[in-house]
Amino acid sequence: MDAAGANLAANLKRLREARGLSQRQIATLSGIPRPTWGSLEAGDANPTLGVLSRAAAALQVSIEELIGPPRTAARLFPARDQRTRQRQGARLRPLLPEAIPGLEISHLELAPNGRLTGIPHTAGTREYLTCESGRIELVASGERWTLEPGDALVFRGDQRHGYRNPDGRLPAVAISVVCFGPAGYSEGAKRARTNSGASKSARSSIDSPNPA
Repeated sequence: MDAAGANLAANLKRLREARGLSQRQIATLSGIPRPTWGSLEAGDANPTLGVLSRAAAALQVSIEELIGPPRTAARLFPARDQRTRQRQGARLRPLLPEAIPGLEISHLELAPNGRLTGIPHTAGTREYLTCESGRIELVASGERWTLEPGDALVFRGDQRHGYRNPDGRLPAVAISVVCFGPAGYSEGAKRARTNSGASKSARSSIDSPNPA
């Protein structure tokens, strides 16, 4: 086995286990037959570029990381390298620098009087919102809640929803956790790869949230 093959075998197993997935689960997620995945982890297979691409997408890493030397046990991600994106009246920053399939955790900051129309996800998705500072109003399917610091709300993420900061002077900060439904694993992977840079447009009114 050459160095790239040995690295691939070790990395596939390490990354799969770090995500808490069995070979059967990662095979389903990647579209690679389980026996083939087992052979890859054993170093007995000679994968095509297509197989490597599917494996990398399922694990949400680059092909270079799959065949390169295993990373050290710890890695520092400087604040200057972390991505922040602006959507409507909000700034969002991923709290996990390395994506986990089926899960998205973000730091959400709403500007004074800021609004954000949520994007409905796949069926079975649940979202958790914890208010850190300020106040946040959330509307989902016609119901309205007001969260103050320390309050947490869980709601269906596959429905229309929107956020608003009612304070005209201070920003509001929250932690958003999206747990994608089984069919949303691919959505989570795609969003992690693109950083949601191509999010569909939506109306900014919290009273009339519009699915994107």
